[in-house]
Amino acid sequence: MPNAVSLAANGYEVSEIGERPWGRWTVLDAGEGYCIKKIEVLPGHRLSLQYHLHRLEEWSVIAGTGRVFVGADWRSIAPGAHVQVPRMVHHRLENDGTELLVILELQRGTICDESDIVRLEDDYAR
Repeated sequence: MPNAVSLAANGYEVSEIGERPWGRWTVLDAGEGYCIKKIEVLPGHRLSLQYHLHRLEEWSVIAGTGRVFVGADWRSIAPGAHVQVPRMVHHRLENDGTELLVILELQRGTICDESDIVRLEDDYAR
């Protein structure tokens, strides 16, 4: 019988939580070539401006409001919004609302872990 907490081929553990200055992420599922996370962004905070060499991301907004930057454009997001972030494209997620912004993130690619983040700007000097 498999262990209840499985180590994914990409290095994430299911149920792993990453606390960050902007909020946190929780791994919901992971396996060869994919990872699904719940991302919670605190009001007034944002993730780094970044891109990925080895994966794409798809975001579905569950709760709260915010803005996303993908490529060269900003757009507002609210529950029900879906955003595609192709591999190698600059992107950023921010909570400009007063409630917690909750996103489901699907990562797909050859490397789906924290090593595949290239930060261009970061409010928290990481």
